[in-house]
Amino acid sequence: QVQLVESGGGLVQAGGSLGLSCAASGTIVRVNNMGWYRQAPGKQRELVATITNGGSTNYADSVKGRFTISRDNAKNTVFLQMNSLKPDDTAVYYCNAVISGTLWTQGYWGQGTLVTVSS
Repeated sequence: QVQLVESGGGLVQAGGSLGLSCAASGTIVRVNNMGWYRQAPGKQRELVATITNGGSTNYADSVKGRFTISRDNAKNTVFLQMNSLKPDDTAVYYCNAVISGTLWTQGYWGQGTLVTVSS
């Protein structure tokens, strides 16, 4: 069984910063791509940023230059540093990871953490 446990998030004023983290645990042979997605009220879930096992990153245009994704492979953990936050960044942020066991590969989601940016 695999779990993704997120931490961080909360309330911040526009222009401020927040950090999120997500740790994968369980019967894991390899953690492949990891990423962050978000879902604002009334909107579909959207990609924020992804990072490969080798450290290659990809960002949504809306967060480029403000957000940084990173990972600690030894701890199966992915991070999202969010700077210069805007009210439009308000959403529930979800961690995602593609994880392999001995004979399987499956995608997993974290429980979500709320980020609220006040104007």
